[in-house]
Amino acid sequence: MKELLRTTTAYRAIRAEAETGEFAQSSLVVFPDGKYLRDLLKECAKAFFSAADGGRLSELIEKESYADCLFYPAEGAKLTAEDCDRIVEEEQLRPVEGVRKLIVLDAFHTAASLVQNKLLKSLEEPPAGVHFLLGAEVEFPVLPTVLSRVKKYAVAPFPEERIAEALGRKYGGDVRAAAAASGGIFSAGERILAGGGEEFRLAERFLSLEGTEAFCREAGERKTKREFLSALKNLLRDALFCALGQEKYLSLGTDAVRRIAAEYPAGALIASLKLVGEAEKQVQFNANFASCLYALAMGIKEEKDKWQMLS
Repeated sequence: MKELLRTTTAYRAIRAEAETGEFAQSSLVVFPDGKYLRDLLKECAKAFFSAADGGRLSELIEKESYADCLFYPAEGAKLTAEDCDRIVEEEQLRPVEGVRKLIVLDAFHTAASLVQNKLLKSLEEPPAGVHFLLGAEVEFPVLPTVLSRVKKYAVAPFPEERIAEALGRKYGGDVRAAAAASGGIFSAGERILAGGGEEFRLAERFLSLEGTEAFCREAGERKTKREFLSALKNLLRDALFCALGQEKYLSLGTDAVRRIAAEYPAGALIASLKLVGEAEKQVQFNANFASCLYALAMGIKEEKDKWQMLS
């Protein structure tokens, strides 16, 4: 995983800043893989301090035990007003070992507006030698007043081949389908592998357009929303390759792909892919998943019926 995280724009930019010694006072890393956000922040912190792999400094940062690199909040928790008070006190203290201090704020997208506002002055004018590194899974919950005070690094989803390489290193075996349906998010690929292909089976059931209302109510309670939509998109994409006679590009290679290609005209598959992309955006902005799925199903059915009539 470390190799994958070190290919991000955020890591490379902070490492370049370390080489020149010219650091932003406050930076925000937007990384869509919430499971590994804290891991990325640790790698960025190591780059900030030019910590060599295997060295004492690198190990201390990894354990969150380096006196000049402070992590807030506790892992899995939300940043609180009490944390802010401690941060304001801590930033006034001189670094213990070096000349710089880094304060890392994880999962900043979960922080309440009141909490974010308490840190505005610190983010804009931290004491000399003090720097802030914020991490967020998505940008929209971060206040505009915070965004105006930070240097932002938006990390795009990883290319499919990078995800496949990383999954292969960690799990071995055939990981192509999971990588293709991961949407460029490593933890999504992991969950798809752990589910044994359940997301693909659900996507196939969804495209049958049978019992749509019941399916949407059931699927609306699932936690793997992104994984389902990614699997659905991948299934549609492979069906399109199949419909166009380009089976050499299939990542799934299942009978379901050929069955869907036979049921859906190519024009309907193309339009459906676009509809899934729009649904992904809605889910990112916390749209009700069951309602989103139902609207998606109706849109796909409309496209299917339209293109079947034109065929």
